[in-house]
Amino acid sequence: MSLTRSIANPESPPFYAEMGELIAHSGHPEFAAHMLHLVSKWVPIHLVDLSEWTLDELRDRVLDIKLLGSAGQQQDLPAPLALQSMDEHPLLREMLGMHDPLLIQMKAKANGAYPRSTSHQCNLVSRQGNRRCVISFYRPSTQNGFSLAELSFLKCLSDTLLPLIERHAQSLRQAPHSEVEPAHSLLEQSRLQREFYKRLSLGEITLSAREQEVCLGLLTGGTVPQMAEKLSVKNSSIETYLKRAAAKLGVSGRHGLAKWMVGA
Repeated sequence: MSLTRSIANPESPPFYAEMGELIAHSGHPEFAAHMLHLVSKWVPIHLVDLSEWTLDELRDRVLDIKLLGSAGQQQDLPAPLALQSMDEHPLLREMLGMHDPLLIQMKAKANGAYPRSTSHQCNLVSRQGNRRCVISFYRPSTQNGFSLAELSFLKCLSDTLLPLIERHAQSLRQAPHSEVEPAHSLLEQSRLQREFYKRLSLGEITLSAREQEVCLGLLTGGTVPQMAEKLSVKNSSIETYLKRAAAKLGVSGRHGLAKWMVGA
């Protein structure tokens, strides 16, 4: 499907089926691979890096960079640079003092001084205190840079991806201290179901069994006719369940439901 068509139809069931998989794998090692799989079908990229930067904003320097995941066609890279060397990184200069989420494009350089700088880059950045969560998409220098339509699409997608990487980073920090999930019921549920029920519990929201089914159906890419056939009801009944669930959750459409799932 063309990028233009995907922007014109942001409620695409296949897109949100893959978004549901990405949400379900927050905090898991394969999270980056699922993000690459999701984005590369709509915007050609060959590599994604996920990282969390901790900054000393008063001294304009980097205190720590933690890799949260990486996936794609790995290239031969130089040895990691010392943190002091990253203090002049062009990405750092853009991130210092930011207040709102950023989209930062960096053109490929023939002899870049920093890892990955010989590729075209599009970086999505969010801020929490002195931390910056960064999603970096790469495209080989032999290809064209990111177009305005592609950048617009990624900017729109950042509303969901940035809260999701923040949750992913938090899950990784808490992983050694997390409690073991009870085996009697959760093991029988998919990861997406578990995340969905956790969000309902955190929000103290009660949905009927049918409302839960249609929400999960949307998140896994189901269409109204498909869900109606599966539940042996009319299309209008599915629409009613969706409207009731949306009103209780305070969302609208698949995109709103996906953003609610990641706490955006």
